Amino acid sequence: MKQIQRNGAATHHHTSEPNAAGPDAPVSIAPESIAPESIATVSIAESSRVWAKIGLLSFGGPAAQIALMHREIVAQRGWLSEQQFTNALSFCMLLPGPEAMQLATYSGWRLHGVRGGLLAGGLFILPGALVMLALAIGYVYFGTIGWVESLFTGLKAGIAVIVLQALIKLAKRGLTHFMDWLIAIAGFVGIFFANVPFPLIIASAALYGFFASHPSNDQRSDIPLPDARTSCLTLMQWMALWWVPIFVIDLLVGDDQLAAIGYFFSQLAVVTFGGAYAVLAYMAQDVVGHLGWLQPGTMMDGLGLAESTPGPLILVTEFVGFITAFHTGGLTYGIAGALVALWTTFIPCFLWIFVGAPYIEWLTNQPRLRGALAAIMAAVVGVIANLFIWFVLNILFAEIATEPYGPISILMPDVTTINLAIIAIAVICGVLTFWRHAGLFTILASAGLLGLIFGG
Repeated sequence: MKQIQRNGAATHHHTSEPNAAGPDAPVSIAPESIAPESIATVSIAESSRVWAKIGLLSFGGPAAQIALMHREIVAQRGWLSEQQFTNALSFCMLLPGPEAMQLATYSGWRLHGVRGGLLAGGLFILPGALVMLALAIGYVYFGTIGWVESLFTGLKAGIAVIVLQALIKLAKRGLTHFMDWLIAIAGFVGIFFANVPFPLIIASAALYGFFASHPSNDQRSDIPLPDARTSCLTLMQWMALWWVPIFVIDLLVGDDQLAAIGYFFSQLAVVTFGGAYAVLAYMAQDVVGHLGWLQPGTMMDGLGLAESTPGPLILVTEFVGFITAFHTGGLTYGIAGALVALWTTFIPCFLWIFVGAPYIEWLTNQPRLRGALAAIMAAVVGVIANLFIWFVLNILFAEIATEPYGPISILMPDVTTINLAIIAIAVICGVLTFWRHAGLFTILASAGLLGLIFGG
């Protein structure tokens, strides 16, 4: 069985002015929240189109998804500055759950308050959720389909190239000092060879950055703290939205199976720090070993389907909820299980952002905290290098063993199981990316078509 390692996400990191639109750009305050500056010239309809595009094209896990968001809302449109985007990502990396979806939610909140956050986060989830539900239904009735597997194989090769491009850009922008490189190398060695938990890597980098910074040479910001009463009301509202449906299912409806799904994924939403792969590893262990809801092969099929759909990889929770409930009560009951899993997976993500987002500006304008966040982003470079190598190994080789050598472990692929078609597709996508500078859609479309050609 392939080894799943914890990894995180990437973006482009360097300091810049606090508002990419310029100091004289018109701003407005979103009426339904205490979001900071919103760009008045960005309509809700225009942003909706961009969030829908991101939701439809967000293949490839958190690294590719965050690279896509950076490209659309920072590099091309300037809706957020580099610093705002980086600060938000650093904050999301410290939260439990899928950091890419939370970053999308924050970006929408930044533009249009709560409704913008709901729109951005919802559109980031919805396309993948619909695809995952369709794939799960097809899975239980028809099993795997050859041409679909070929399509997804091609997409994975293209995604690997996109992740490599994001890693190169991140390293150029984020590793500006010698110590940045050392932190990145330490993060890579820790997670790839020693399997150090991702939260420990982030915490260590943050502590170093905090104590190594020199606040006496910096100017402290006078940004005030948000209103605590408003934050408490937001917390209570979203806690009720999260838990009331579960209690209704359990106590009023008396459905033990759906309630168990709700309680399990609610627990998952709270304890799984460390990005999407940390969540998947934790969930796979409990769903297969402790709860016995799925067989190991079915769980691995679900992980493969989740990696092949747009949206966050944590959409595999929808697959688990559907399969678990389907075995109990058929198709309609399976759809109900999928909805409960989705609700309890993503409502907490909205809660973390809507409660914590007003504090990001204050947190990231404290000199020592800025030093901690900069060190975190350097560590993320090493984590993304781990993600890239892990991803490439798992799509190139059908069998990979993990060989322990004392405190470290090394992934040892079986070279006889190498997939030459994926190498050919990746080379072609690499030419399109680095030489022709093709757009993301062109790269993914070409990868999918090549997958069908080579797979056929």
